[in-house]
Amino acid sequence: MDQIFIKDLLVRGVIGVTEAERAQPQDILINVLLYTDTREVGSSDRLEDTVNYRTIAKTIFAHTEKASRHTVEALAADIAHLCLQDPKVERVQVRVEKPGAVRFSRTVGVEIERLQEHPQDSP
Repeated sequence: MDQIFIKDLLVRGVIGVTEAERAQPQDILINVLLYTDTREVGSSDRLEDTVNYRTIAKTIFAHTEKASRHTVEALAADIAHLCLQDPKVERVQVRVEKPGAVRFSRTVGVEIERLQEHPQDSP
């Protein structure tokens, strides 16, 4: 399966459980790997035949800025759901990090993988 990626999208948003964490937006680093078939766009060279990574990045950015989640896990699930709204995305890996959240650590976070849910054919 082919991959389209968005690497190191830096967004400022409210994330965390303590009052101090929620008092002001903090840096959130997001990486997304979108699994899709790029053969059609490889032949046609038409944007409508592929996943538009700019549109996906803008959607992720806007959501993260306003989401105000308590956990990186919940934000990662939100982002995966947003990516899978595009029917051309068959699978997605999402990594959400909070740089500097833990002392003596450059970053902490979570990485999840979700699949497109296709309705089962009825008998």
